[in-house]
Amino acid sequence: MSSNSPPDPSTVRYDGPWTHRDVHANGIRFHVVEAVPAGTANAPAAFADPDTPLVVLLHGFGDFWWSWRHQLTGLAARGFRTVAVDLRGYGDSDKPPRGYDGWTLAGDVAGLIRALGHTEATLVGHAEGGLVCWATAVLHPRVVRSIALISSPHPVVLKKAVLRDRRQRAAWLPSFLNCQLPRIPENRLTRDDGIEIELMLRERVGQQWSASAEFADTARRMRTAIRVPGVAHSALEYQRWAFRSQWRPDGRRFMAAMTEPVRVPCLALYGEQDDYILPGTIRHGHRLAPERRVVPIPDAGHYAHQENPEPVTAEIAKLLG
Repeated sequence: MSSNSPPDPSTVRYDGPWTHRDVHANGIRFHVVEAVPAGTANAPAAFADPDTPLVVLLHGFGDFWWSWRHQLTGLAARGFRTVAVDLRGYGDSDKPPRGYDGWTLAGDVAGLIRALGHTEATLVGHAEGGLVCWATAVLHPRVVRSIALISSPHPVVLKKAVLRDRRQRAAWLPSFLNCQLPRIPENRLTRDDGIEIELMLRERVGQQWSASAEFADTARRMRTAIRVPGVAHSALEYQRWAFRSQWRPDGRRFMAAMTEPVRVPCLALYGEQDDYILPGTIRHGHRLAPERRVVPIPDAGHYAHQENPEPVTAEIAKLLG
């Protein structure tokens, strides 16, 4: 892995049983990856049937669409139109200087659903991508059919847990605060060919997967993706808005809006070996999601959808069914 020059954004467009597309929504261009639904031709035009249920997959911090490779193919094989997105500022999507607040991110997803030719979708999000799912379900409820969250508690629940639960605070707060300094975190994420991303991944996954060849391959791809120009800064802007907005009117309005219960079916998944977002934090919050089902995933840490993908895909398929 060479550090002579940063990788081009197009390097995240890996080949596979999927199609790469550019979709314009909410004023910017998104790189999306569509799997081929079972029984359709391998052409983007064949994917656009609005009667086929749409599933939109949203990755977490420091990640990109590749995180969902197993669910892309697994859900498409079950007949669903499945689309993984490089979120605003990530991968080969546009990297505008602003728009990393909860309001805009929810607008991004609502706009993407419409730009893909649908009136509603099931949203699946990991970690930070799950927080975008929660926000979209509250702020744009008409376009959300259901949501599935992987290691992603409701934002109100997470805030309370960090304040009140010593173990959750110790696990989550240091890395969050480390993102708030100017410039230094960007340098840390991109130095030594992105080694910090591999260290973060290794710290948060289960021991079994961290010793696998797939882990090494995933870490290599994530290290490349974080070094794409603008990605490290954009990724940190999500964290910075979440922190700084707490003392600003827009942040207070956002958290007040999030106290509105989500009225669509919800699925909360978590890895039984996740030491970053603790199981107790995931299990709280029934009042904010009355139709929620909580399911532990064995043999997995914080990245359950990659570490043990089969049960994760099966549970999402149950939600869709």
